[in-house]
Amino acid sequence: MKEWGGRLRRVQVGNALSAFGSGFTLPYMFVYVDQVRGLGAAAAGAVFTVFALAALAVLPFTGRGIDRYGPRPVLLAGTAMAAAGAFAFGQAAGTAGLLLSSFLFGAGVTTCQPALATMIVRCTGRTERSRAFALQFTLVNLGMGIGALVGGQIVDTSDPASLTRLFTIEALTFLGLAAVTGTAKMPPAVVEPAPAGSPAKGGGLRAMVADKAMLRLCVLAGLIFFTCYGQFESGVAAFATDTVGTAPSTLGLAIGANALTIVLLQMFVVRITERRRRTTAMAAAGAVWLAAWGMAVVAGLIRTEAVAATVAIVAVYALFGVGESLLAPTMGPIVADLAPSRLLGTYNAGYALVKQIAVAVGPAVGVLLVGSGTWPLYLAAMALCTLLIVALAVRLREHLTPAQDNVRVLSVPQHELRELQTAA
Repeated sequence: MKEWGGRLRRVQVGNALSAFGSGFTLPYMFVYVDQVRGLGAAAAGAVFTVFALAALAVLPFTGRGIDRYGPRPVLLAGTAMAAAGAFAFGQAAGTAGLLLSSFLFGAGVTTCQPALATMIVRCTGRTERSRAFALQFTLVNLGMGIGALVGGQIVDTSDPASLTRLFTIEALTFLGLAAVTGTAKMPPAVVEPAPAGSPAKGGGLRAMVADKAMLRLCVLAGLIFFTCYGQFESGVAAFATDTVGTAPSTLGLAIGANALTIVLLQMFVVRITERRRRTTAMAAAGAVWLAAWGMAVVAGLIRTEAVAATVAIVAVYALFGVGESLLAPTMGPIVADLAPSRLLGTYNAGYALVKQIAVAVGPAVGVLLVGSGTWPLYLAAMALCTLLIVALAVRLREHLTPAQDNVRVLSVPQHELRELQTAA
């Protein structure tokens, strides 16, 4: 397909470039603040929270900007903020400087997300959209995995300069994103009939809030990002390093296993999810994550056995990858199908806002519970949240149209339909 070989390819390459830099930095932000700068777990949790809460300041304007000016100018603004924030974060030594740079860093990253999602939708039709989002997720995780593996070998907690180099590389990758993707011309928005159940009148966030199906999806997404992604880079990392005693280099290996799992499974999994309900895929992801939290319990119980505990931690991250592979072809396409074309940026920004709020709360809860020594309570709470994900995913299907839930309705000839009705 022509779009895949041109504009969409540039969007996907830009995603991979920025992910490579993120793999260098995000897994080690906790270590950097806590151990390298010596500011403690509380300061590290505050940095993660500020990073995510920056979304509250920028995303309400991001969606409006995308709908009015298009995704490309918004993406360029986001990459500039992210690059400046990442560079400043690597230079900061005190809590105030880290919090300010974290806010700028987070604001830039969250501005880029809905812009990139809108670009993918603009470059694809509905039939190709699931594969496009799955490919994006694969490339992002491949980039992050390679970055984490390399970064884990470079990180030296006794040498602050090693972390400064990592955050400088992150800043350069955002500039690469701007050069590769921010200069790609996007096709004009295609005006399509609004999906059944979507609001026909109104604009902006009010129209999105009036969409009950979108609201339910946002509640489910918030729980997903709180329980998985909000813990992946903070709570689980803190549990692995502080409770289990995992070394930073081993943590990089575990994160690499997560990325490798996604790279190996994603395009295979997308073929399966294309023939299933999207809500079924979400529920299946929750079931897999429940197994991951069970493996984390095992790691905590056998933490005195270094080799076995390391294997368990790697298994936790690998199982997270399986669940993520199930989600990648589902969440983005549902948002795109629910959104009226004139409000695509607003819906993507609203979805990103929910994600960032959840990711802000997640680290605060995870790091607090793990840091206080109540890791059994932490793992039990995450397991209960995962069970709730399964239940909400099943309930969501009642509020989606067959097309939105990827239900393939077979056409039955009229004479056969009459015979079936007569027989009934």
